[in-house]
Amino acid sequence: MSKVCQLTGKRPITGNNVSHSKRRTKRRFLPNLQKKRFFIPEKDKWVTLKVSTSAIRTINKLGVFAYLKKLERKGVETGIKL
Repeated sequence: MSKVCQLTGKRPITGNNVSHSKRRTKRRFLPNLQKKRFFIPEKDKWVTLKVSTSAIRTINKLGVFAYLKKLERKGVETGIKL
């Protein structure tokens, strides 16, 4: 399974570990992904998504159906049929 948020598209980025002597080595910054089930009352069904915690916060604020509609208007492909 890839480490990509299904809604926001967040994915791992690269950077450097910097030691005390300022020696740099490559490292990866992984997104904080959670596997979560959401109930969509408008469609009367459950959907399991792999989402970042920032997406969960936005869903708590707007509601899952409104957030999916907003992404659909933007043209983001989520893989979820509405």
